[in-house]
Amino acid sequence: MRAFTTIASTAVPLNAENVDTDQIIPARFLKATSRDGFGKNLFRDWRYENDNESRPRKGFVLNDPAFHGRILLCAKNFGCGSSREHAAWAIKDYGFDVVVSSFFADIFKNNALNNFLLPVTVSESFLNELFKAVESDPSTGVTVDLAAQTITLDKKNGPALSEKFDINPYKKTCLLNGYDDIDYLLSMKDEIAEFENNRITSNI
Repeated sequence: MRAFTTIASTAVPLNAENVDTDQIIPARFLKATSRDGFGKNLFRDWRYENDNESRPRKGFVLNDPAFHGRILLCAKNFGCGSSREHAAWAIKDYGFDVVVSSFFADIFKNNALNNFLLPVTVSESFLNELFKAVESDPSTGVTVDLAAQTITLDKKNGPALSEKFDINPYKKTCLLNGYDDIDYLLSMKDEIAEFENNRITSNI
């Protein structure tokens, strides 16, 4: 996977609470085993009238050309419901690299990290500032610095607002280096070999 760097982008505001995995990617689209192609069915039932791609629902944010970018803003309790990993696949395949919320379901959060989709947990007050700024001006920039573990709202009127976020140190290392679990182990092969040699020597 491509190493995760600082993401500076506009954002797409999905201001709805308790979005579950069946809303993210409906169960009828879970037949494929490859991760590719799920993005076209992201929020399928919210995007189209009667599941008809020629009838996009007016007012749904993914159908609004004013909003675009690599960052998806979500209200609290995002990714609840089933444990389907396809939800993270769909969001990533659509083109998002970061999902921001004040609370994520644990299984979704882990699935996202395993698929190089960064879930950024922020305070309710900071999330409200993000929604307010982006909804009033879709060109508003948001910067996510994984190395520094900061998210910054680049306000056009007034100073930028920043907040720190937490991430599992192991997953942070994997994202920054483009490692999956096997890549991470391979990156430590010299240390593992040295440990084994020392253990064998000490037992002689």
